[in-house]
Order: sequence, then C-alpha cells, then structure tokens
Amino acid sequence: MTNNDVLRRIRFTFQFKDQQMVNIFALANRQVSTQQVIAWLKPDEDNETMPISDSELASFLNGFIVEKRGRSEKAVPAPEKQLTKNLILKKLKIALNLTSDDIIALLAKMDVTIGSAELTAFFRKPEHKNYRHCKSQFLRNFLMALQLTHRPDGPEKKTQQKRTEYRKNPIEQTENKVAKPAKAKKRYDNPNASPYAAFDEQSKRNVLSLKDKK
Repeated sequence: MTNNDVLRRIRFTFQFKDQQMVNIFALANRQVSTQQVIAWLKPDEDNETMPISDSELASFLNGFIVEKRGRSEKAVPAPEKQLTKNLILKKLKIALNLTSDDIIALLAKMDVTIGSAELTAFFRKPEHKNYRHCKSQFLRNFLMALQLTHRPDGPEKKTQQKRTEYRKNPIEQTENKVAKPAKAKKRYDNPNASPYAAFDEQSKRNVLSLKDKK
C-alpha cells in the first residue's frame, strides 16, 4: 500500500476538498499547492500522478491530528523522513482519538480479529522485543473500516453488505445463480369470441372423425 493510497482513502473517507487538503498541510507548517494535491490524488494509472514522499505524508497526518484534535500547547512535531505503516496507524489513532477497543471494533467490520496485546505491539518502539510490524493488508483493512464508519455511502459499504448476506445464507446465494424455469404466460381470451367457443374447440379435439372407405 503506497503513501498515495493512504492519502486518497483519507481524503475520500472524510470528504476533504482540495483546498481543505492544502489547509491541513499548512496546519503542520508545510506549504503545498492545490496542483500538488491534485497530482497526489490522481489514480496510479494516470500519467500525471505524482508520488507523495514519506515526509510529505507525515506532514499531512500531523496536520490531520491538529484538524481533528485542535492545536495543543506543544509545537507540531517535525515530519518523519521515513514513515512506516506503524506510524501511519499511530497517527490516525491519535487524530481520531481511538482506543484499542475502538480499533478492534472497527476491524471486526472487515472480519479481522485481533487481540489487544497484538494491537498494542503495533504501537511499541521498533527496538522493543514485542514490537510487531504493521503490514499493508492490515492498514488497508483499517482504512476501509474507517470508510465504512465515516463514509457509509462509499463502494466498500455495498461490498461489505453483499459479503454479510452471503455469510448468512451461502446456500441460498448459490441456488439463486441457477436459472429458474420459465413461467407459463397468461392465456389470452378473445373478448369477441362466442361463449361456447372454448367448449366447441375442446369437443373438436375429443371427437375422432372417421372417413368412409372408398
């Protein structure tokens, strides 16, 4: 998961406009232009996409903390030159004022089960013996869980609903894929026909006519 992926998901989840993104960078004492923000947010396959560096994303996350929590008496910390996924997770935790229980509940929405001790290991210092490296898949699930919570109209919500419905009744979901036999169409009755027409027609089918032998 790239830095651009993280920035795009945060922007989409919290519905920030381009100028709001610029303002968030400014809260961390980093001046960027709207053109830079637009280039960072472009899809990866776009030729005009520009990768965002660790230092730039760290500045955005520091500004995101100020945006959500307010400015503290302490100065905004300098951005890290090397930004790990553990640090990204930690900064988002601080910005959204999440407890360990909150994160565990969020991840449950993505069918991810994790214990409190395992989660705490992500926030330890790298030199600690119980430190655990945060992988891309875990961070991706966390960001998607945030989106399900703060942006319920997003595409992941529909995907999650389909997944939940399938878990509840997988057999029914499979059976629904089998083509059902066509139902007989309603018989058309001619309103101008004789009331005895149906009877006469039935009689014609039931009577066997014999031809005289020559």
